[in-house]
Amino acid sequence: MRKLYFLLPGTGPQFACGGLWAELRVYDLARQLGEAAIVTYRQREKGTLFLDDVLRAKVLDDVIFVLSWGFDVPKLAARLRHQPVVYHAHSAGYGFRLPSRIPIIAVSRNTMGYWGQRSSHALIYYLPNQIADEFTNLGQERDIDVLVQARKSSTYLLKELIPALQSVCRVEVVNTYVENLPQLFNRAKVYLYDSAEYWAQQGVTEGFGLQPLEAMACGCQVFSSVNHGLSDYLDPGFNCEKIAGYSLAYDRQRILAAIAHYPQFTLSEQVLGQYRAPNIRDRLTKILADLNQFFDYPLTEQTPIRDFSQVDFWIRKSQRAWQKIRRKLGI
Repeated sequence: MRKLYFLLPGTGPQFACGGLWAELRVYDLARQLGEAAIVTYRQREKGTLFLDDVLRAKVLDDVIFVLSWGFDVPKLAARLRHQPVVYHAHSAGYGFRLPSRIPIIAVSRNTMGYWGQRSSHALIYYLPNQIADEFTNLGQERDIDVLVQARKSSTYLLKELIPALQSVCRVEVVNTYVENLPQLFNRAKVYLYDSAEYWAQQGVTEGFGLQPLEAMACGCQVFSSVNHGLSDYLDPGFNCEKIAGYSLAYDRQRILAAIAHYPQFTLSEQVLGQYRAPNIRDRLTKILADLNQFFDYPLTEQTPIRDFSQVDFWIRKSQRAWQKIRRKLGI
């Protein structure tokens, strides 16, 4: 098994986000299966490898580089064009293309479908994000009716829906980092999440959306948008409710009913199990075995499958148009 080098711009507070935490969880699992290391490339960090130093060493025959930071992927892929490289794809929509020599590991089926269309000749795998074991329903009394985290929340949620709820129930709006998120989720009956507006502004997709799933694992009744990666696991009417449903009054009515009749939805451990460490580890084991086999193959001696280009598109479109004209003219 080749050593895995997980490339990150850095691991400090300025890079803190869901994508970083998700990548570090995969790194931790990878270390249980073989050799793995974090390699930073924007800033040097004590005790961590730095990409410039790694490339100067030139002893890279047994290494696979794992890219994940979407905005940096094209530049890094070009820089590592002679090395085994894998793209661990979180969000989609960055606009770049990748050569088929770079396999893609997608964190959601939404992202997998995006790359299945955009890089149809690459190897593509599905590896969902992991829910930590501490996200579980403790069965305790819940003193918060509605919980909202302000970051990524829509204007509608913050400016209209929350004020409409605050006069009739206890609403907790979190604006800062939460040290013990599982404990907070276990205090809440309803969790609201509405990220579609945020990601539309960013121009890329919600890669996975861990927090609604983590909230569900802790027993919260979730009202959420179902954009992008959220559609992997959210099933409105069956395990959650769709937020921003038609009108403010209708949302308010449904949320108050969920509080009054808590709990309405529960997720079994069988469902949650596919996002827990054992299943993710099993999938990662199979994926890494496939990737090592792929990179053992003499790629430079083979001719890749030809990509479908824009020129091909217009040729096929013109041919279809001409065929329709001929049928109409009977020629």
